[in-house]
Amino acid sequence: MKSANCGLTAGENGASEADHLLAESPWEWWRSQMPIADKWAYFDHAAVGPLSGPAAAAMRRFADEASELGDTVWPSWAARTEQLRDQAAILLRADPSEICLVPNTTTGINLVAEGWPWQRGDSVVIPEGEFPSNLFPWQNQQSRGVELRIVPRRGGEVHVADLIDHVDETTRLIAVSWVGYASGYRVDLDSLVEQAHCRGVMVFLDAIQGLGIYPLDLTRTPVDFLAADGHKWLLGPEGAGVAMIAQRHLDSLRCGNVGWNSVKNSYNYAEPTFDLRSSAARFESGSANMAGAAALSASLELFLKVRQCHGESAIEDRILELVAQLEGALRAAGAVPRSVSSLQNRSGILTFEVPGVEPADVRRRALAEQVVVSCRGGGVRASVHAYNNPDDLTRLVDVVRSCR
Repeated sequence: MKSANCGLTAGENGASEADHLLAESPWEWWRSQMPIADKWAYFDHAAVGPLSGPAAAAMRRFADEASELGDTVWPSWAARTEQLRDQAAILLRADPSEICLVPNTTTGINLVAEGWPWQRGDSVVIPEGEFPSNLFPWQNQQSRGVELRIVPRRGGEVHVADLIDHVDETTRLIAVSWVGYASGYRVDLDSLVEQAHCRGVMVFLDAIQGLGIYPLDLTRTPVDFLAADGHKWLLGPEGAGVAMIAQRHLDSLRCGNVGWNSVKNSYNYAEPTFDLRSSAARFESGSANMAGAAALSASLELFLKVRQCHGESAIEDRILELVAQLEGALRAAGAVPRSVSSLQNRSGILTFEVPGVEPADVRRRALAEQVVVSCRGGGVRASVHAYNNPDDLTRLVDVVRSCR
């Protein structure tokens, strides 16, 4: 449903055709911003998402400016990086001072894993089956005497009660993926944060499979740390992402990778003073990925426009509706989807099997029909975005039928 915030009506003077399309048909509008949709039925956003049209245009603009104007336009490049910081803060209901621009999720995780003042005997809790980025940095702390407790999943699902059962007086942090990259199971963040904080335990969120798709209000669900790359669901380029470090923890993290940009008076090269910034930007030690930041910012604008115009949960609702349609159609075609039972734990990821057919064979058949899926967790993984449409779903289901 169109929000009053759109402020548009049919025939309104001064509103562009695109504005009207956004107000009346947001998913058609979004699809018009995705060049990939002209040819491909793309269901691989949980691996690497296609660049949105605005992101690609921003990268071309940066390249043109860099080649034709050099650093004469550097202030405008820097302004775009700050715009990205502000946009990430809006998505999370965080303060911009809590946002750190990072090249990838792994960097954001290591800011915490390497920066926290661990004591021998401390413990960290994570679920089993985490992506290596949310496993290795915590394993790396074992050499400092930190115990890593890996909690078994139940049928691919992460149960908050199981995580909490592994917490004791030594536990400093629970690190968990918002959405499982293979299972598609979305953890109950509200319950996790509430129960962890009641026990004095912090929560780190690997948000790469959920940021921008599912609402997260940090004023209501005060996650302590978060990181997400922009090259999956956010439809940005690789090498540009965001991290969030709650202001209450900023001075507890050691800033291990410092440089000219870590300090308050960062442009005073002649008389440098080691006085760290009072924000998460202290962890941005050197030159920014200006092209990547501009592209990711341009892509985030798509998300923010839809949320402003149609509500905070519009993107989530659209994706879950499409996934439900896909699940039913796959079952009818003879496939076996691995369903998540509870609606609040579902996501845009749907993994399925085609009996008697190897997942790699399904993927090859799909690519031949210009349909893109992945093989994960012993099945075929389809990751559905808001700009996908029923025709895309039909193309994937037709591939499955052709494999039978």
